[in-house]
Amino acid sequence: MKIIIFAGGTGRRLWPISRTVSPKQFEPIIDSKSTVQLTVNRVLETYGAENIFVSTNERYMGALNEQLPMLPEANFIREPARRDLAAAVGLANTHMLHCFGPVEPIAIIWGDNYVTEEPTFLRLLTEAEWLISSRKARITFIGETARFANSNLGWIELGEKKGELAGRPYFAFNSWLYRPPMEECRKMYASGDYIWNTGYFVTTPGFIREAYRAFQPSMWAQLQKIGQAISQPEYQAKLNVLYEQLEVASFDEAIVQHVSPSEALVLHGAMGWSDPGTLYALRNLSSRQLRQCHGSADHTTQVASAYAWSKCK
Repeated sequence: MKIIIFAGGTGRRLWPISRTVSPKQFEPIIDSKSTVQLTVNRVLETYGAENIFVSTNERYMGALNEQLPMLPEANFIREPARRDLAAAVGLANTHMLHCFGPVEPIAIIWGDNYVTEEPTFLRLLTEAEWLISSRKARITFIGETARFANSNLGWIELGEKKGELAGRPYFAFNSWLYRPPMEECRKMYASGDYIWNTGYFVTTPGFIREAYRAFQPSMWAQLQKIGQAISQPEYQAKLNVLYEQLEVASFDEAIVQHVSPSEALVLHGAMGWSDPGTLYALRNLSSRQLRQCHGSADHTTQVASAYAWSKCK
């Protein structure tokens, strides 16, 4: 399976720690490592550097070359302009199609998240890959078992149980909810029928291609032109022109919300997942890390201090 890590955002929600010139995924968070370094390290031993790809904006290549020297240069998929995630995922998928064909399983994960229970995370990836390879589903969403009612996150509604893998149940996919009101979150959490949406999923390049062709035909036509130029001398020139013409749209709105429940399954587990995308979330992450380290604050000093500083402004 190929792992694609997206690390091209500006992290505007995490100002002042994160700025356009130095987004949150490149700033030291834990043990002087950034979340993108932690994300790569999380999958490096299991999947190998040759199977890990990073999608990013061209302007961040200096930071990535410095922080991720173990990855081959060819494994960086460079966006020449900011066009949001529908364009970024489309470009990355176009490269996967060109290099590995339509049926190779691919995992989409994000470079600005944090996970404390790495063995659980890796087992979920393995189980999701099996569901795709065995054609139980065309796309498998990986969620976090909800720890509390949280109105700052998206949620996934679980459908009926469809089976088990090594004792872990997998479920039909019912629906998405993005940042519902707190009162609704409390009800969903109490029901046990909803999980946190991490945005992680496993699928194939062929399925993503079909989705773009069906739901974003204009973008798909441009991506085809880019794909035809990959490995050709004119690739960079074509990419620079065509990528800027792609519509600015979120991947969820452009593709995910159109996925048929009949094609999807859902796995979830207690990965200790968090998205430190706001100072509120970062404060919670820092507090949890401090508790786990029995009061040692060395590796969270920077984020906790930044949080305190921002509250005094």
